[in-house]
Amino acid sequence: MILEVAILTVIPDKTNEFESSFLEAKQIISSMHGFKNLQLQQCLEIPYQYILLVEWENLEDHTIGIRQSEHYQEWKNLLHHFYNPFPKVEHYKKIC
Repeated sequence: MILEVAILTVIPDKTNEFESSFLEAKQIISSMHGFKNLQLQQCLEIPYQYILLVEWENLEDHTIGIRQSEHYQEWKNLLHHFYNPFPKVEHYKKIC
């Protein structure tokens, strides 16, 4: 299993809109092949910062499966305009 990790910095006055849009976008990602689980958590110290944790069966389910799918454009349209700066996305494998 692979863990996708992204720190999402949202435009400060857009957090409510972002959270509403994310609920819609969650339906897209959760229907994709290889999707296992998702968590979106809001930072307590910086309330316009979030961490997105997505579990995938393998790396390609994310890097190819969603990013090269027709659904990715819908995901981008719902969420990408909220980020400043654009998030760095990294993938992790469990060691122990």
